[in-house]
Amino acid sequence: MPRTPLPRTPRPPATPLPARPGAAWPGHPKGSAAYRRILAGLAFAGVATFAQLYSTQAVLPLVAADLQVTAAEAALTISLATVGLAATVLPWSFLADRIGRVRAMAWGISAATVLGLLAPLAPSFPALLGLRLLEGMALGGIPAIAIAYLNEEVNKAHTALAAGTYVAGTTLGGLAGRLVAGPVGELWGWRAAALAVSVMATAAAVLFLVLVPPARNFTAAAAGGFRGALATLAGHTRNPRLLAIYVQAFLLMGGFVAVYNYLGFRLSGEPFGLPATLISLIFLAYLSGTVSARWAAGLTLRFGRRNVLVAGTALMVAGLALTLTQLLVLILAGLLLFTGGFFAAHSIGSGWTGVIATTGRAQAASLYNLAYYLGSSVIGWAGGLLFQSLGWAGLALAVMALAVTTAAVTAVVHPAGVPAAAAGGPRLR
Repeated sequence: MPRTPLPRTPRPPATPLPARPGAAWPGHPKGSAAYRRILAGLAFAGVATFAQLYSTQAVLPLVAADLQVTAAEAALTISLATVGLAATVLPWSFLADRIGRVRAMAWGISAATVLGLLAPLAPSFPALLGLRLLEGMALGGIPAIAIAYLNEEVNKAHTALAAGTYVAGTTLGGLAGRLVAGPVGELWGWRAAALAVSVMATAAAVLFLVLVPPARNFTAAAAGGFRGALATLAGHTRNPRLLAIYVQAFLLMGGFVAVYNYLGFRLSGEPFGLPATLISLIFLAYLSGTVSARWAAGLTLRFGRRNVLVAGTALMVAGLALTLTQLLVLILAGLLLFTGGFFAAHSIGSGWTGVIATTGRAQAASLYNLAYYLGSSVIGWAGGLLFQSLGWAGLALAVMALAVTTAAVTAVVHPAGVPAAAAGGPRLR
């Protein structure tokens, strides 16, 4: 009697094995759950970082009046924080190579939130400056590592878009901090404003720690010592393409911070006489940067990074030209153009470092951030000297000159039609 064959139970599909250390892995694709968690987590990290870093910017006139210091001295609460950040981006990047990107970012953001909560309690102006310096040093662990983390964890086809999304998140963080600080500062003083921003940043830091997924494509670097660190940095500084991007970061960020540092002083004086709450609303112009950062990233697929970056600097110049008028509506329109142009250029430059640098990406990104925040510290402060001696026109014309210089350097060093594959990246120029 023939046997009736038993029905076969279908085997479940095999679960893909995790990527082995050092094995080629394409990265999380756009639309995946991990991709969304990365962008959401880094967006909250951007809120925590940039809300705290610029928490006093919306209330600088109040700080100057309460502590009886000049406009340029009050701006030191911004400049020293960015000096601290600039001084630590490289140490943070080397630490991240040893202990991991996510762990390093978690350490930095946690320390910064504690220092941010202490800053409003500073008993004197020097103590406030000291706490702001330490806060900036702790915050160096975020922008120094975030772009390197993106370049390792996100599929290469989507890194420009992911970097643009991260930069867009940083604009929302900076905007949220300033919009909270302005009204609170007018009602209860700059200390209450700084405390309110720090509380908001603490909540964002917690969300970052919960959301950000562990690194999958990270391999701890062997300790190379001081000589190995110098060799990595020297290799990047000999690359003219990277140097051009670092020049862009220094000049554009410096001019950008100078404009926002001292525009509030201009609008609080004659003929405008605006109160702190209304002045804080100028930071709504950051929304144009939120849009332009992502928009610019998409345009690179069609026009190339070089052309989009130059176009962003042209928008900055056009916007600043409008602020030379005495009409408030034109000044605000110009600020929208200026801000949108800056964040378009910044999103391209920050993401481009990871494409050009095929090794030592964390250090390449850190050098970008070093130049970026040194520009914020040096030019952001020096702009006050120009503003006090030559007025708004002198400051605006100087920042326009910086933007034109950046566009010229970019056009020369990154010739049109040169594919990014020649610098380690696919398809984009």
